[in-house]
Amino acid sequence: MPITLYNSLTRRPEPFAPRDPQRVTMYVCGPTVYNYVHIGNARGPVVFDVLANLLRRHYPRLVYARNITDVDDKINAAAKEAGCPISEITERYTEAYREDMAALGIAPPDLEPKATAHIEPIIAMIESLIAGGHAYAAEGHVLFEVGSYPAYGELSGRDTEELIAGARVEVAPYKKNPGDFVLWKPSTPDLPGWDSPWGVGRPGWHIECSAMCEAHLGDTIDIHAGGVDLQFPHHENEIAQSTCAHGGKVFARWWLHNGMLTFDGRKMSKSLGNVLKVHELLKQHPAEALRLVLLRGHYRQPLDWSDDAVAQAVSTLDGWYRVLRDLADVALPEVPLPVPAAVEAALCDDLNTPQALAELSQLADAARQADAAGRPAAKAALLGAGALLGLLQQDPEAWFKHGGATEVDAAQVESLLEQRRAARAARDFKRADAIREELSAMGVVIEDGAQGTRWSVAKG
Repeated sequence: MPITLYNSLTRRPEPFAPRDPQRVTMYVCGPTVYNYVHIGNARGPVVFDVLANLLRRHYPRLVYARNITDVDDKINAAAKEAGCPISEITERYTEAYREDMAALGIAPPDLEPKATAHIEPIIAMIESLIAGGHAYAAEGHVLFEVGSYPAYGELSGRDTEELIAGARVEVAPYKKNPGDFVLWKPSTPDLPGWDSPWGVGRPGWHIECSAMCEAHLGDTIDIHAGGVDLQFPHHENEIAQSTCAHGGKVFARWWLHNGMLTFDGRKMSKSLGNVLKVHELLKQHPAEALRLVLLRGHYRQPLDWSDDAVAQAVSTLDGWYRVLRDLADVALPEVPLPVPAAVEAALCDDLNTPQALAELSQLADAARQADAAGRPAAKAALLGAGALLGLLQQDPEAWFKHGGATEVDAAQVESLLEQRRAARAARDFKRADAIREELSAMGVVIEDGAQGTRWSVAKG
């Protein structure tokens, strides 16, 4: 079935058709590595991880790049505050980002280019922009001249003056126009710097992504994605400089933007003290529950984050994993796992993850009610659908016995359960109840049933 994606540039859904089905290209803006990322920064990687899964079903030779911005003024400030080398900051938080994304079930991209490894391509692109009359050098800086690109503002749907008025643009005497943006800037000895035709300096943020796209994916790519907060100025500037550097060629054929996260209805911000870092949330809640919350809203819409939303996700996953635990002894009929048509259809419709999750819930109900003959196919369908969404890939027992911030000694739990079984056999119900309370205090929930006593760890 065809994939339809909403194109932010044309402001309409369009059937996706890559330039070359044998090499589909997708670029997603990655992190600036100066601190742990907050949960809002994880929405794009989770959503576009699902998109990558879907695209690979249709186009196995997808090339997916997600960059690392490792030269930036925020990084310089963080290193100065910590009193350590800049490289220590970038290495520490690059690795932290990778660990956090892996915990959320996000597969590594095919390519992870770093800005500092692309200084030569960046300088070459800037030189081509100057030669084409689209950029100029001034006082050690090189700036892109926005007026040289008449289509500037098409992505945002606003004219240049309106964009500049609504943005924080640096007013500087060396600029020809207030909206002109920096491609290269000078560095003092205490800052990262590279030799260039304009003196020792470092690149601006926008040119980094354009140069990395060109180096790894070509002049024109199929999909460029990121948060809606990057639409202006970052993506608008990328389009301008890449289009002009490549003689008017289209830079990205589809632009996808995920909506922002709010917290209990309010924008996340440092001033409000409600910025939730993934690194900390992973200590408090199961990673899979965090991923499920991020998929519950349509990616283009705002999504409200709350403790209740996480608790509901945990409860939902408990129910789905309970089905899989009951089917633990059921052999799967085929490999690779099938993906039910209704789930794939939902995702092919502009990544409609809410509908896909509703279908997943129905598959869980069907598997719960399946008779012996139907259980293998029902289990396979549930797992296949989950795999496409990056869910339900744990062993069910592992899900129930690991609970976010709560860590328990499994051997101790089993010993207490054996003592409880002995107490119940001896009709010492007072002792049995005391053991249940002891387990509860440890964060362990027990269930007595026909198959014996099962236990799980309370989550969140």
